[in-house]
Amino acid sequence: MLASGVPMEEEDLQKAVVAYLRKKGFTKTEIALQEEQQNRLSSSSHPDLPLSRLENDPARYTGGYSKLRSWAYSSLDLYKHELLRVLYSVYIHCFMDLVAEGHMRDARTFFQTFREDHELMHLRDLQKLEGVLSPSHLEEMELARSLRQNKVKIKICQYAYDLLLQYLQKTQSLTILGIINERINFEVSPGQPISISDDMEVVALVGSSHDLATQINQKEVRWGLLEDSVEGRLERANSDSEKAEAENKELDPEDNKKRSVDGGKQAAPVKKLKKDKLVGATGKNVRSETSTVPVAPRVKPDLTLPIMPMEVEKAILEDLRNRVQLSSLALPSICFYTFINAHNGLNCSAISQDGSLVAGGFSDSSLKVWDMSKIGQSAKPGENDSIPSEHFLATEGEGSYTLFHGHSGPIHSATFSPLGDFLLSSSSDSTIRLWSTNLNANLVCYKGHNYPVWDVQFSPVGHYFASSSHDRTARIWSMDRIQPLRIMAGHLSDVDCVQWHANCNYVATGSSDKTVRLWDVQSGECVRIFIGHRSTVLSLAMSPDGRFMASGDEDGTIMMWDLSSGRCISPLMGHSSCVWTLAFSREGSLLASGAADCTVKLWDVTTSMKGQKIEESKPSSINRLRLLKGLPTKSTPVYTLQFSRRNLLFAAGALSKC
Repeated sequence: MLASGVPMEEEDLQKAVVAYLRKKGFTKTEIALQEEQQNRLSSSSHPDLPLSRLENDPARYTGGYSKLRSWAYSSLDLYKHELLRVLYSVYIHCFMDLVAEGHMRDARTFFQTFREDHELMHLRDLQKLEGVLSPSHLEEMELARSLRQNKVKIKICQYAYDLLLQYLQKTQSLTILGIINERINFEVSPGQPISISDDMEVVALVGSSHDLATQINQKEVRWGLLEDSVEGRLERANSDSEKAEAENKELDPEDNKKRSVDGGKQAAPVKKLKKDKLVGATGKNVRSETSTVPVAPRVKPDLTLPIMPMEVEKAILEDLRNRVQLSSLALPSICFYTFINAHNGLNCSAISQDGSLVAGGFSDSSLKVWDMSKIGQSAKPGENDSIPSEHFLATEGEGSYTLFHGHSGPIHSATFSPLGDFLLSSSSDSTIRLWSTNLNANLVCYKGHNYPVWDVQFSPVGHYFASSSHDRTARIWSMDRIQPLRIMAGHLSDVDCVQWHANCNYVATGSSDKTVRLWDVQSGECVRIFIGHRSTVLSLAMSPDGRFMASGDEDGTIMMWDLSSGRCISPLMGHSSCVWTLAFSREGSLLASGAADCTVKLWDVTTSMKGQKIEESKPSSINRLRLLKGLPTKSTPVYTLQFSRRNLLFAAGALSKC
């Protein structure tokens, strides 16, 4: 505006600016300004197609994406898989932008035209987005809302990134360029392209949720074992025995010689007997196998733990002394319990610690418990037979099981207490019931959740238990109180599974929001968020030393996590369907997984984790766990896995057509 208050015409203003630039000698700036003016005039002077119509034309999404798709598929095979990651994100946001602008018919046509390109990797997300039928659904649907509120982080190598930039500059597709700028964050790395099998976080949502996870994962996690546990006392006793034996070896040679002369041939058997007793105390030479693995630190319990009866403690010690040491060369014996005539009604199963009791939860709200000692078993269920065995549990006929009635909806989960004297069950009727296996009666009905309770798990010491529900919360309970002690809220969708940490100070939860969270039992706060799964998390397992956690999802992927850092240290690929159950062996050397593909798989943990050091500077360097053996069942999806204290692996499932 001029000093006289008369506004300057835009053309006069541009001439003045050009004259000023020419006067000061800014030749390049002058040329750039003139080119910009010419481009603006040419785009605004189109007589047939106004700019406003260009901006609202739905064809620009189809045309821009189609060109990007053709270019990506014609790229070099070495970089094609990285460019296709970008293609999926662009595809999703083109569809949602069309919906947001009200072009519903064009949006459906676009979605169906290019859907086949992404069904292999993203089928479940596409099935959910298929339900978006109006702009309001973008806010109501959790997946669509999350995608539009957060950016996608895509890891890509430098050369592939340069190729993408060259393409965008050459085509000048403003629609596609806008989507990439607004919706995608690139993490460019030097060197060779990164495959998904090498790094499970090559594609991840970032934004508020990612920032929250980064912030939460800075908190300290005390992953060690309890100070005064039975295992700890046995370990100390073995350590004292080893020290005493070492001191005996350091005696004066003359004393040793004198003892050998006095004792004669009787000295050797006595010494050998002591050595055999020491080795048998913790399995077959546990020390030599675990000497390179750091000893788990000892922590104090945050909860008031129940007092263990003396006879129970003696029984546990006896089991630990007779425990078989498993390794990649010594795989466990497996006892499989098969439910027959279930007619697709079995929803869940549970096995007691010693395998003597097996429970099944059914869709008709019934809970059935089989006592293995009463159905003609000749062998003790705790024995470690050299040949895998299978037992069939008939769900029809009187007298073969104990029937528990009380729930008014399908039963989704069941769990035995560590001693097998109590049984918990959760149901669609939003309640949890406590049953006595000695009295064969319902003792308590716990009410607190507002929707179906998907999972319930006793703590390692009993008395306390955790539950997870469709109401997006997990809760901590004690047997002597009908109200929950803690409510853990934070998941964005159903909490599908729950698992206690070995020291009872933490509880892990898996959710349909594709994340796993670790919660502090004392405060109820979330202390870790594990991001990496591509589908609903269905199963969890904690390593006996409390350092690692395994999680299985709906796609058949298993991920091994380090609780200290919150990072995935090993994705396990092998199952082709839902991973319903996971279990670590008692010394933590093996991981067993059971899935809907009717297989049990055994993974080597000790060899893969020995000397493992996670380097923050090399996030893609992953030490993959080795698959030791895959065991197919007789057309039986695997519902439950349970290692006994002596390291016999129990499994259960319902006979069906896999």
